[in-house]
Order: sequence, then structure tokens, then C-alpha cells
Amino acid sequence: MRASRFFISTQKEAPSDAEIVSHQLMMRAGMIKRLGSGIYTYMPTGLRVIRKVEAIIREEMNKAGGIELLMPLVQPAELWQETGRWDKMGAELMRVKDRHGRDYAIQPTSEEVITDVVRTEIKSYRQLPLNFYHIQTKFRDERRPRFGLMRGREFTMKDAYSFDRDLAGMQASYKIMFDAYTAIFTRFGLKFRAVAADNGAIGGSGSHEFHVIASTGEDALVYCPTSDFAANMEAAEAMPVSATRAAATAALTKTATPGATKCEAVAAMLELDLAQTVKTIALTVEKEVDGKQVKENWMLLLRGDHELNEIKVNKVPGLAAHRFATEAEILDCYGSIPGYLGPIGTRQPVTIVADRTVANMADFVCGANEEGFHYTGANWGRDLPEPIVADLRNVVEGDASPDGKGVLAIERGIEVGHVFQLGTAYSESMKATFLDENGKPAPLQMGCYGIGVTRILGAAIEQNFDDKGIIWPTSIAPFELVLCPMGMDRSELVKTTVDQLYADLQAAGVDVIVDDRGLRPGAMFADWELIGVPHRIVVGERGLKEGNLEYQGRRDAAATAVPVDGMVAFIKDKLSR
Repeated sequence: MRASRFFISTQKEAPSDAEIVSHQLMMRAGMIKRLGSGIYTYMPTGLRVIRKVEAIIREEMNKAGGIELLMPLVQPAELWQETGRWDKMGAELMRVKDRHGRDYAIQPTSEEVITDVVRTEIKSYRQLPLNFYHIQTKFRDERRPRFGLMRGREFTMKDAYSFDRDLAGMQASYKIMFDAYTAIFTRFGLKFRAVAADNGAIGGSGSHEFHVIASTGEDALVYCPTSDFAANMEAAEAMPVSATRAAATAALTKTATPGATKCEAVAAMLELDLAQTVKTIALTVEKEVDGKQVKENWMLLLRGDHELNEIKVNKVPGLAAHRFATEAEILDCYGSIPGYLGPIGTRQPVTIVADRTVANMADFVCGANEEGFHYTGANWGRDLPEPIVADLRNVVEGDASPDGKGVLAIERGIEVGHVFQLGTAYSESMKATFLDENGKPAPLQMGCYGIGVTRILGAAIEQNFDDKGIIWPTSIAPFELVLCPMGMDRSELVKTTVDQLYADLQAAGVDVIVDDRGLRPGAMFADWELIGVPHRIVVGERGLKEGNLEYQGRRDAAATAVPVDGMVAFIKDKLSR
């Protein structure tokens, strides 16, 4: 490729709406061009990166037994109605009508379509297992598109779906995909971590997220440096800070705490450690009993310095349909305004759920259900009944690892892939069955596996950049190598050397571009540093007279002189690492 015949449109400044580094640098490097809110044109350099990402995914998916097909972008509403997701998906699902008034969805994902394909094609257990995948445009009507390709409305994803005859088969397919994903992200040249996750709205049970590690990541990743434990914050199990409960040593005392509605203020006023306080979260559950709507009062108790994990709350029996209590409901149940609520002396019956850590606390401080007052010296069994105990909180750095093999650490990550064990969540609702070994119909066991193809670009940049621009890993760079000739139009020696080196590098399979635009060295280097090409060779007459060319890696502080006749071998060695 010669730069004079390519399209390069770098900019000195990023648009004002580009909030994060990857968005800024992709705009400045001329890789994407905004068309509308969360919708971008992929310009030639950006598209080259996308195609390399796709190629790696295809190779590893094919190696793992995946079969590629292509499902439509526009999908009939009837399929989504079968699973209930037509309504459940909400406003993110773009709904359109054709000229006949029939409803369609612009796909955000393809579980329904692939299940429909398989239920019409697969009849016998002998046809299983199967794994279909496609790389396709998706659309989700994000409420607030932002961060360029990181949270756009239109994007490209790789979806894969496995189909098995039983649970063991599905788990085996899941393991194959997990390993394939590990190979894919390793080949991308990115630092990543696979973590246990919650399935969320997609349904099923058992999943892992793949995150690119970056300080700017939206997600907190929890792991144990001395074991294999890793999970996202939603799924990370929080162990009790104390394994056992100490005996009570203090009397229950009603203590004045005027104006102290936060645990931090209470601890400061009473000159106590924040970890001695307990905060109360009031919930309401509405349900129908004997044809009448009734309200149940629930109370969650957390240590004052811990944060509630709402995903975990939803898993507590009886709380799947909870909501936070209104101020009127709180006054009616507790007789106090928020800030002074506690488990002792409520006006109405309340079901108490204590976090594991709180359940093992003694002599703790809690609200007294009276404005301006808290109890000190509160103890389970003596002052209030034993609670329901559940894992309710987010883990914190230094917590014991659930596997008992160390303590937890936390880092930031960007989710770029997710693998799910769907089970029969879709096959049952869509009546996707096969005949088993006994000739009886059985629901297909499904797995679902996604990679955000275009999101990879943003994540890779968030992990790899400096003050000059992008630093692409070689495997997904728009070009592996750039040749930068000095005065090519004025020196026949430079021109001849460049032409020969270019041909030799191409013959060696190197993805190389020659910058023959006639720019000054400073402007030329600045462009390629911004675009992020990982390897650069400078060809100048002065060096050639000494028999050398100048090589510099994108992360290198200085250039290295390499003999002309040894440069191809030198580059091949660099690219093989």
C-alpha cells in the first residue's frame, strides 16, 4: 500500500464531544467519522483494524468447530414475541413497521432467529452438537450514546450459539468457546481477564465476561492474585469480615445523634470506627394474596462502610420484585424519617435481611427509629432476633477470596466479550426440540457467545496509547509497518532502496505501507504515531551511505540502526514475537 493512493485524514484536535481517549484518538487519526448520535462511518484505517479483528475471530471460531452463517439485521416481531422480549427489552429495541404495517425489530442480538433456524432444521440427536456464528451489524437505541465506539447505537458483533442434547454437552461446548475466546484475546495482543458474571436480562445460568484491562474501564473486576478466582463486581461473593460473632460486651443504649443521618456522621459524632455502624435500607414488596394487594416491609442491613449490590438483592428469596420504600411507607413502618432507621422497635412487622458481615457483628450502632437518635451496643439474639443472612454487598479490596486462597484485589476493565450458558431458556419458549436416543422430544440445550468487534478498537486504544497517539498491538494494527523515506523525490538512492525494500517486505508477508506523500519528516512521523502503526523504518540517504536503515518501534525511546540487507529478517523477527 502506498499512502498517496490511500486515504489518510488526521486532525490536530479532537471534536469537543469526544470524552475519552479512544474516542478522541480515533477521531483525530481519521478512523471514524460521526454521522449521527452513536452512529459512525468506519474510515479506511479504522476498517482495516476491524477486518483484522474479524479475521482472528473467524480463524479461532472455525478452529473450535463454529459454522459461519449470516442472519438478517431486520427480524419479524413474532419471534421476539414468542420469548416475551418484544416487551421486556424496552426502548433499546428499535421497532419498525413495513409498508403493510407489520412489526419488525432491528436486531440487537439474534437468539430468537438462530433458535428458529435450528428448530426447523434439527430433528435428531444425531445432528448435535452444533455451533453457528455470524459477524453482523447490531443496533441498540442507547439512551445516551457516548464514548465513540465504546457505547454507540450501531455496532458490529460476533454472535455464536451452541446447541446440545443435554446439560453435559452444553457445558462441554461452553468450555470449548471459553478456550476459543482466550485464544482470540491473546492473539489480539491485549491484557485481558475472564471473570465470572451474572447472566442478566439474557437469561440462563452461568456466564463469564472477558474484559480488557484499562484504568478507564467502566467495570470493576475482582480477582485473587494468589488463585484463579475472578469475577465482576456484580457476581463476586463477599465473605463475612469476621468468621465468627464476638460476645456482647456493651449495653444497648439510646444515644442522641442530632443531624447525623449518615453512618459517617454518626461515627464521627460518637468517635467510633465507621465499621462499627450498620445502615438500614428499607424495601417494599407488593404482592397479591387472596385477590388483594398487600405490602411486605423488608429491611436490609449493611456495615456502614459497605455498598449494596442490587443484583445480589434480587436473588434473595422473596425480593425478586422489590422496590425501595417511599418516604410515606418508611414513616408508617418505622415512625421516623430516613437516616435514623434500624431493626429495633419498628412500628410494623419487618423482615430483616442482614449481610453476612453484619450477621457476625457485635456491639454495633444502628438507627433507633426516632429522629436524632441511634442505638449503641446493639447485639443479635439479645436485642433483636436473628436475621435472614445473605450476601448483599460489593466486595472491597482486601476481602477474603471466596476460594480461601488469599485476599481480593480490584482493577478496572472494559467488557468486550461474554459467554453464557443459556440452557433451555429460549428453546422451551420457542418449542425448539429434537428427538433423543429414545425417540422422545427434548428441548435443546443452548449456549450464547458474543464479542463486541467494533468495541475491541476502543478497548485496545484505552489500554495502548501515549501523548503522541495510538499504539496498536501488531496483530490488529491498520498496518504492521510504515516505510518513511526522506527526500524520496530528490534521491534516486532512497527511491530505489524504498522500492526494493517494499517489494521484499511484501513478499515476506508483511503488511506494509510506504509514505510517499512527500511530507516533512516531523509531519510524517506525527501522522503515523497518531495512527499507531507499531513499527517504522526510516530510509535516508545519510544512513544508506553507511549501509544502514533506521528502525523504531512505536514504544521505543530511540531508533536502532539496522543493516539494509538484514532489515527484512529483522522485521520478521520483530513481528514473530
